Amino acid sequence: MDPRAVKFSVLVIFIATVATLANGYSPPPPTTVYPAVKTVEAAVEGMVYCQSCDKFGSWSLAGAEAIAGAKISIICKNHKQQVSFYKVFKTDSYGHFYGELKGFKTTPHFLDHPLHACRAKLVSSPREDCNLFSNINNALDGASLRYEEKRIKWTNYEAVVYAAGPLAFRPDHCPATAPPTY
Repeated sequence: MDPRAVKFSVLVIFIATVATLANGYSPPPPTTVYPAVKTVEAAVEGMVYCQSCDKFGSWSLAGAEAIAGAKISIICKNHKQQVSFYKVFKTDSYGHFYGELKGFKTTPHFLDHPLHACRAKLVSSPREDCNLFSNINNALDGASLRYEEKRIKWTNYEAVVYAAGPLAFRPDHCPATAPPTY
């Protein structure tokens, strides 16, 4: 092949490419669809009860009733003991609460892990006859979270679920009776 013909062919291809790009041509988008990034969240669940009068003064929940609409809070503190997360959750009609810790930030420091950093506390009870805080599971200082190897998984979502409590309110008035039975 003549060297002048090769140079001419290269020049024609170059001019065609420049003209195509100058007219706003852009290559088609890639057809490969990449899966969305899976997020892993932390969540807390537990139960809230009204402790029966005959168990007052103990940690027993025998005969206790679940409280619908009770409010509990999850408070997390970082390794410097500064509040890093606070959110209030409400129990469902069965006294169960489930709350995602959206916005909770972990750091490499092991004390910033939810098991070490977070506590569950009672906030309020909708029942006027059962609205005093009890200290069952150290709820006055904040009940520790437990890891029970529970996870919830969906396509693009995964939650590590920690357990708290059970927590309990106690009646504001109990008839005078004998000491609690265990």
